[in-house]
Amino acid sequence: MIQALMLSFQSLSDRSIAAVMVKVVLLTIISFLALGVGLWFALQWLFAWFNVDDGGFWSGFLSVAIIVLSGALLFRVVSVAITWIFADDIIDAVEDQFYPQHAAFGKRPSFGAGIEMGMKSIVRVAGYNLLALPLYLLLLFTGIGTAIAFLLINAFLLGRDLEDMLIARHGKSKGAINKLPRLMLGLLGTAECWCRSSIFSCQFWPQ
Repeated sequence: MIQALMLSFQSLSDRSIAAVMVKVVLLTIISFLALGVGLWFALQWLFAWFNVDDGGFWSGFLSVAIIVLSGALLFRVVSVAITWIFADDIIDAVEDQFYPQHAAFGKRPSFGAGIEMGMKSIVRVAGYNLLALPLYLLLLFTGIGTAIAFLLINAFLLGRDLEDMLIARHGKSKGAINKLPRLMLGLLGTAECWCRSSIFSCQFWPQ
């Protein structure tokens, strides 16, 4: 597991993986912008229907406010869903570079299967985090409890996503992971995602 994590850090310099990261971020931003434009037109029509004064101003204001709020809350969910569409490009690059013996026997899932798994991932992330919301609020007074609970729950979800990727590519007999190793993979993967995000951001942050 530790060796796999170290290899995944080495893959940060892979151009094909970096290209996927850029595509995911850009498509996520475009998705929210498209939602904002749709909201603006819908609100314009709604305010015109009710003859609201300054409907243009309120349409723009509410559209921006909703997009900013939804982006803060849902950016990860949307980006994960889009990542599922391109996940096999990353897996292909990693397996070809570090695990050629497995790459020879892996079967790449179809585009439709990737979308289906992405939707299931979104439902799980939204559902589990909504169910855990009272726990998050209850642990706020501890200062760090909410962050730990959020990390553990989302590490569990990420581990489930990783297992689904393996099963889709290599079958249940070779892709299934026991619960504790799956949770550990989720924790390590979450830590790696934070590192990837930091490195990706630093590349564009002015020095």
